[in-house]
Amino acid sequence: MINNFMHFITPKIIGVLGLLFSEVALCSVESSLTAIQSKMLNTILPLVAILGLLYAAFSFVAGGQNARTHLVLAIFGAAIGFGAPAILELIRSLVH
Repeated sequence: MINNFMHFITPKIIGVLGLLFSEVALCSVESSLTAIQSKMLNTILPLVAILGLLYAAFSFVAGGQNARTHLVLAIFGAAIGFGAPAILELIRSLVH
């Protein structure tokens, strides 16, 4: 009984919400992707690079077996993480 009711009412609710929020449904995909890219390049990637450096530093201080490898990889990751906006702009300038 409830399952039949849900099959009956769900499409109607989605239709009403689509009419009420039609501007959101028609928003630009490009602007959404640009916002996600900006958030990743400016916030998430540097944060992950810092966390990787902290992990490698603690591993080095604790005398871990692969500490030097972790440290080298963390430095490369941090260089890529903090340099990602510049790398992206370089690629964009080469393509255009």
